[in-house]
Amino acid sequence: MSVEQWSENILLVDFQDDPLFSDDLATLIDQFSANPNMDVVINLAQVAYLNSSNIASLLKLRKLVCVNNHRKLILCGVSTHVWGVFLVTGLEKVFEFADDVAMGLTSVQIDAQA
Repeated sequence: MSVEQWSENILLVDFQDDPLFSDDLATLIDQFSANPNMDVVINLAQVAYLNSSNIASLLKLRKLVCVNNHRKLILCGVSTHVWGVFLVTGLEKVFEFADDVAMGLTSVQIDAQA
C-alpha cells in the first residue's frame, strides 16, 4: 500500500491485490482513526478481486470517513470485475466513484471549495 498525504486534508491511497489488500485496508482504518480530518481517495486499479471481508472493511472505512467525520471517500480506477461486485451487492449506490485518481482528487477539491 502506498499512502501519500496529497495535500493538507487529502489522503491518497494506492492498494495492491490480496493478500496485501486486506492487511493494508486494516492499516488504513487505523491510520484514519488516528487522524480523522482527512478526505480519502483510494486507487483500486491494482485490485482484481474483493471478498466479503474486504467489502466489510470498506464499509467500516466509509462509516468512519463519511458518516462519523463528514469527510469524502472516493474509490478510483475500479476494474470491471470489482465493479461487478459493487453492482451485485448494491454498493455502487453507497460509495462514491471516480474513473481515475485525477478525477477523484478533483471531486474532493471541488466539494471542499463549495
